[in-house]
Amino acid sequence: MDNPQKRWVPFTAPGLFIGALAVGSAGGMTIYDRPAEVLALIETPFFPVLIVVLFVGVFMGMAVEQFRSKMRRQAWREKNRPRWEKKSGASIATGPWPPIPIPEPSKKTDAADQLRIVMGATFAIQPLLNKSEARVFKELDRIVIGCNPAWQVMAQVSLGEVIRSKDAAAHSCINSKRVDLLLVDGDCQPRHAIEYQGGAHHQGAAAARDAVKKEALRRAGIGYYEVVAGHTTPAELRRLVEKLVDRPGTPE
Repeated sequence: MDNPQKRWVPFTAPGLFIGALAVGSAGGMTIYDRPAEVLALIETPFFPVLIVVLFVGVFMGMAVEQFRSKMRRQAWREKNRPRWEKKSGASIATGPWPPIPIPEPSKKTDAADQLRIVMGATFAIQPLLNKSEARVFKELDRIVIGCNPAWQVMAQVSLGEVIRSKDAAAHSCINSKRVDLLLVDGDCQPRHAIEYQGGAHHQGAAAARDAVKKEALRRAGIGYYEVVAGHTTPAELRRLVEKLVDRPGTPE
């Protein structure tokens, strides 16, 4: 490593030299003049200017030394680059580096874009309900119509279509969620939601999602009930429907 004292000599020397020249030119002095004349020069109005010139020279020397040091470091890196690459087995990227591309925000597709995408894709029919849900739906529909033919059972109903909230954040929490079965009265008003809980009910976040649906329906005034696979019997399902469905001629 270089000696710091040696490094100060080259960049301070230009400043001292400039300062000495300024002193000589302003006061007619040389380095052999007497101290009394030096003191007289300090009392002259030119002395602050000479001090500024001296400091400018010092800073210029520092800048030159820093530049030379930077150039020496770059030369040392270039000289030792092959040895680094041989050790690492990979080349070292040098600057200037290409700018990192910033992804453009995805544009919202309009109807024309959606049509183009749909025309280039294939679609297939998917059952609305699985086999277990379909059995519950048929039995529930039969019991409901037997209690009141004006009532209907709807399957896989989006909550965003039957309840709403002025709170946009709250509405977004339930907008895409669905209920398995929904009982609607003769005026097509949602009255009760029935969730079929199969064997995978407690997997993942299913219970948490059901809690969100249950609370939103409760706040909207819609009942929430569960039919559990292997536990709810047909007799229990009938008793539940008879309790929920209004009889014909009964004020709703």
